[in-house]
Amino acid sequence: MRIAAALERLAPSSLAAAAPATGDAFVWEPAHGGLLAIGPVASLPLALLKGIDHARDTLRENTRRFADGLPANNALLWGARGMGKSSLVKAVHASVNEGRPEGGADGDAACNAEGARLALIEIHREDIASLPQLLRLLRGSPRRFLLFCDDLSFDKDDTSYKSLKAALEGGIEGRPENVLLYATSNRRHLMPRDMMENERSTAINPSEAVEEKVSLSDRFGLWLGFHHCGQDDYLAMIDAYAAHYGIALERSSLHARALAWSAARGARSGRVAWQFMQDIAGETGKRIG
Repeated sequence: MRIAAALERLAPSSLAAAAPATGDAFVWEPAHGGLLAIGPVASLPLALLKGIDHARDTLRENTRRFADGLPANNALLWGARGMGKSSLVKAVHASVNEGRPEGGADGDAACNAEGARLALIEIHREDIASLPQLLRLLRGSPRRFLLFCDDLSFDKDDTSYKSLKAALEGGIEGRPENVLLYATSNRRHLMPRDMMENERSTAINPSEAVEEKVSLSDRFGLWLGFHHCGQDDYLAMIDAYAAHYGIALERSSLHARALAWSAARGARSGRVAWQFMQDIAGETGKRIG
């Protein structure tokens, strides 16, 4: 009996087999055939994301329209690593959900009403082939779902991108109106440059050889580019974190240490700024998160 009880405690929570009526965030687990509900999303306040103003405002407006039942585009956030692509998706989701009503069970009025809370569903890169299955599960729900795939890219001989292409626009069913997809990638066309150049060099018709693969990124109506930040934007990130978390260090000293930290890392980015603030917070006894 005790062994059976111990095994039950170790077993994962049961996963929903249908679209959830409540809850803000989920992870798609195709091996279990359902969605795993998670607790609060690890997101930063939108105001703390500095140096990406255009991308921030554009993505938030696109998300707000979708949440309000208006037309909106799938979005590809591409570019420099550490510049807040995935942080922006999570922060925008939290920002758009502020003040929106919770959905109730069995698709009640709050769940059906335009302007209800968005559900965020994370789908891992290796599970892209199961995306059609997830869309079928969500299609009949009165809720609106924002799918999020972080660090999306495809390598040579990887054919799972075809599932993504069909899910975004193709197929006789089309993409469900209650589903939007946001993806982040370091690559604008979601595949290595050398792979594309090799396709061109070995093909009888070079332009047609890469057309099928490059057309994947065209399925995203919204492209948002992220680029390495300059010193002013980097220090603005430091100042915003320090003010928000109450780091009481003299500004010139804070800046000097932040610049030394970035020089040691050989980069300036939002990720480097956050790692520096983690170090300073630990040193000064502040809790941040």
